[in-house]
Amino acid sequence: MTSPHLARPEGPAVRLIATDLDGTLLRDDKSVSERTVAALAAAERAGIEVFFVTGRPARWMDVVSEHVHGHGLAICANGAAVVDLHAGGTFVEVRPLERPTALEVVRTLRAAAPGTTFAVELTTGIHYEPQYPPFFLDPGATVATAEKLLFEEAPGAAAPVLKLLAQHPELDPDVFLATAREAAGDLASFTRSSPTALIEISGHGVSKASTLAQCCAARGIAPDQVAAFGDMPNDIEMLSWAGRSYAMGNAHPDVIAAASGRTAGNNEDGVAVVIEQLVAEAVRNAS
Repeated sequence: MTSPHLARPEGPAVRLIATDLDGTLLRDDKSVSERTVAALAAAERAGIEVFFVTGRPARWMDVVSEHVHGHGLAICANGAAVVDLHAGGTFVEVRPLERPTALEVVRTLRAAAPGTTFAVELTTGIHYEPQYPPFFLDPGATVATAEKLLFEEAPGAAAPVLKLLAQHPELDPDVFLATAREAAGDLASFTRSSPTALIEISGHGVSKASTLAQCCAARGIAPDQVAAFGDMPNDIEMLSWAGRSYAMGNAHPDVIAAASGRTAGNNEDGVAVVIEQLVAEAVRNAS
C-alpha cells in the first residue's frame, strides 16, 4: 500500500476536488465504498465542492449520481460534456467533435493503423462498426461503418458527437496512442483510459482539464485551489493543471510522473484517504 502525502500542503486551501471514477474513486467492482461516500459528504460539509470528471458517458453515471451534492454537475466523456446529475444526466454543455473532422480522423487512422475499428459516442448513445467489440450495456446501438454512422444529410442536423473510440486488436496500447497522435494530432485530442488498445478521440483542445478549468473559472476557483485524482493517461492533463494532484497506487507510470502526490490504490480507498486529510486541513484553517 502506498502511503499518501499531501501535495503542496503549504499552498492555498482546497476549494474543489476533481476525481476520476473508474480505477480511481470506484473500486474494481464498480462500487463506492462506505468510507468514500462518507469522505465525499464530509468534503461538501466543509465547503469543498466535488466534481466527478470521467470518460464515462452521462448514461453510465448512475453509480455515483446519488453521491453528488450541491451543484450536481459532472464532467463526462473526457470533457466533451457537462451534465446535471440532479436532473437525470441532462446536458448542460457540450463540446462536440465536428463530424467532418471525425470523418477525417477515421480516414487518417485507417491508413496509419490498418485494422482499427471505431465506435461513435453521441449525446443520444453509442454506435459501432461490425468488428468493434460490442457494448453489451447498449443493446440498441446501430452497427455500421463509421462513415455511415457519421453521415448527416444536413450539416448540424444530427446529434452531436462527443467522441470517437478507436480499437486495435494487436497494437500495444501506448504505441497505438502515440501512432494516432502522430498521424492526426492536429485534428483532434487523443487519449486512453483502457488497459487495452482503445483510444478516445475528442474535439481539438477538449480534455478533462480544459472543461474543468472552465467550470472552475465560472466559480472563481484557481488551479492551485483544486485537488485532482486519477489513474490513467486521460487524467494527465487534469493532474498537471491542478495545484494538488494525486496518482492512485494502481496508476499508469505516466500518471505517476505527472502528479504532485500519490495515494493508495482504488481498492484501498485512496481518494477517501486524501479527502479526509483535506477536510481536516480545512477544519484547522477555519478554527
